Amino acid sequence: MYFCLLKSRKAKVAILNKKLKNSQLERLDIKAYKQKQKLPVVIVLDNVRSMHNVGAVFRTIDGFSFQAIYLCGITAKPPHREIQKTALGATKSVEWKYYSETHQAISELQQEGYEIIAIEQAAQKVWLNEFDVQPQKKYALVFGHEVKGVSQGVINKADCVIEIPQQGTKHSFNISVSVGIVGWAFFSSLNKAK
Repeated sequence: MYFCLLKSRKAKVAILNKKLKNSQLERLDIKAYKQKQKLPVVIVLDNVRSMHNVGAVFRTIDGFSFQAIYLCGITAKPPHREIQKTALGATKSVEWKYYSETHQAISELQQEGYEIIAIEQAAQKVWLNEFDVQPQKKYALVFGHEVKGVSQGVINKADCVIEIPQQGTKHSFNISVSVGIVGWAFFSSLNKAK
């Protein structure tokens, strides 16, 4: 009797947890996505060397519906097949700009009223879980080179430095993972405020 009940319960759970097909997700097409109001967040990549990381960031920004990505310095820009491998088409939906110097992007964003936040390990940082996202503000989140991080010159221009808490043996997370972690914190806070 117990086996029959267990088997019946598993069958019900399997039906309830049936994986959805892409056609069932009701996602926007590119035209509708571009017209949609975005969250007031711009991601700035300060000399990110891996094209796979760049592509993954494009895909993450698309998922969170952030305003744009600013590619700076040695950061590769679309179109490129190595970016496309992880972006999976997000380079067509996400707005992006390229700057030869990160300082140019930061200056433009400051003039437009964005709060500049470097994601880095620094003496005067704020832990991500303690940062209070304000819905009336616009944010530019700066992520740096995979080894060197955000340049000191950019940190000096930032309004704030946020660090992601971690307890392992490594010094940092991969850049695309960091964008996902910090992006989710801003995405969830800004959506709660709506």
